[in-house]
Amino acid sequence: MKGVMVTNNYRCLEKWEGRLRIDYNKEWGYLDVLLATRDYIHRGYFLLTHPLAGSVKPNQTPFKSVILAEESLEGAEEFRDLALIEESIEAYRKFMKNRPLPGWPEQTAEDFRTIDLSLMEGVMSNPMMNRR
Repeated sequence: MKGVMVTNNYRCLEKWEGRLRIDYNKEWGYLDVLLATRDYIHRGYFLLTHPLAGSVKPNQTPFKSVILAEESLEGAEEFRDLALIEESIEAYRKFMKNRPLPGWPEQTAEDFRTIDLSLMEGVMSNPMMNRR
């Protein structure tokens, strides 16, 4: 499976660098990851993970990872993915307007990195991700 992981989580970079193309930037916030994901969709990539996957709200965690595929999978639709990322960006803005991200201590930030990593581990363990 040819694809890319868009992330601001260095733990995802460390775990999958060399196995999957990683678009990583330590300066990115959650919104930056969503915007970069939207850019990939505009270039013809397809979402493999939901941009708001997980139970942690965008105004609770600074870390986000999204996986996209270069080729269309059965049932994938570019316009559906574009609508989904736009809705996710709007949801992020709504959450942040109502209650901005707290300044978490490093240990809490590391916990959020672990949650994001765990979500990606579930996807990366899928045999579909090992197809070439």
